[in-house]
Amino acid sequence: MQEDINGFQERIGYTFNDSSLLECALTHSSYANESKRKIPDNERLEFLGDAVLELVTSTYLFDKYPQKPEGELSAARAALVCETSLDKCARKIGLEEYILLGKGEENTGGRKRPSVVSDAMEAVIGAIYKDRGIDAASGYIHSFILDEADVDSLITDTKSKLQEYTQRHKKGLPEYKIEEFGDKTNEMTFEASVYINGKMISKASGKSKKAAQKEAARLALLKLEVK
Repeated sequence: MQEDINGFQERIGYTFNDSSLLECALTHSSYANESKRKIPDNERLEFLGDAVLELVTSTYLFDKYPQKPEGELSAARAALVCETSLDKCARKIGLEEYILLGKGEENTGGRKRPSVVSDAMEAVIGAIYKDRGIDAASGYIHSFILDEADVDSLITDTKSKLQEYTQRHKKGLPEYKIEEFGDKTNEMTFEASVYINGKMISKASGKSKKAAQKEAARLALLKLEVK
């Protein structure tokens, strides 16, 4: 295990003060369950890393795009930290090679599963945060997630991007259906569903009709795997 830890540290250019944190970050629950000795899995570090990733990404977008409204920033953040994005970033540094999996998980293709790899990516972020704090974790996130993404394209109007995709592929124009909901404080919530060729592709809610439509379009782009 120590050899694997050293190899991964060299790959990412970061040396842990406490290497047991990295070992834990790379330990899938299936491996921990099968181990003869009681060892922790990476789920708690994943929980922590998820929060750190969201904070660093939110701060980055807030500073980079001072004129953009909350809805567009939220959509860009969701695209940056989603499972598909994290899995892609993790595989660029070969993270999947170092994850410790149980025999059953290994034999059923766990190393190829985006959920397993993206969770480990978040766990590594949590481990770095615990090891040296927010600045170190932020440096890792910028190097291997934010700097790898085409953030400018993510911040563009998702409705326009979806329409361009449907027209390019001769699927007609996206159609949006809106429902309104009120709560006890009379604050309205809007739910938008987007349809392509009569088939519902995605659904999302927001504080305004425009925000709900943009988020529904963003989810549709993810589902359609539009880059």
